[in-house]
Amino acid sequence: MVFKRRDRRPVWRILVEFFWPRGGWGRAARYIQYRLHRLPDPPERIARGVFAGVFTAFTPFYGMHFVVAALIAKTLRGNIIASLLGTFFGNPLTYVPIAFSSLQTGYWFLGIDRHEPDHKSVLDRFAYAAGDLWHNLVAWFTGEPTNWTELILFYDKVFYPYLIGCILPGIVSGLVCYYLTVPVIRAYQSRRRGALKAKLAALKKKQGDAAGGSPEE
Repeated sequence: MVFKRRDRRPVWRILVEFFWPRGGWGRAARYIQYRLHRLPDPPERIARGVFAGVFTAFTPFYGMHFVVAALIAKTLRGNIIASLLGTFFGNPLTYVPIAFSSLQTGYWFLGIDRHEPDHKSVLDRFAYAAGDLWHNLVAWFTGEPTNWTELILFYDKVFYPYLIGCILPGIVSGLVCYYLTVPVIRAYQSRRRGALKAKLAALKKKQGDAAGGSPEE
């Protein structure tokens, strides 16, 4: 295949590069910045796409961030490519503070007391919900009774508070990135247009000098 890697990476290498990509997160951030600068849309449209991507990074729809970001960007008439790049605001280095801020805000909005006896840790809730899901999938084939208790608790104690709580920090972070993106993209596009005009003027001058200096027949 044309796009298949020649060197097959071992599983441990894939996991390491997921948390720390080759060249580091600084290089990955510079690449995303470069791609944003090269987008042809107006700065405001690109920034709306960035807003959509950053906001989506705060939502609990893991595995669907690209789809959600694209839908939000389309609704806001933002650049869809910029929204996909904006989702990289959420990465293995930022997921913990993002999840913490979203959950704590959700608990505060909903008035949920985290010190109640039935509150397990978030990781425990994920583990129990995954166990419930696996048990019920197997039960469909074996005929055993299904039990959705842990999944319901996961929704009540984790997913729903996360979904509600992500709105405020997501909007604030998205707006900050929006207002930072507009002047940066505008300055880059203006500088690029100036450079292209200078190159075009230099090319025309070179062609004019060549035509003026050519001997007459």
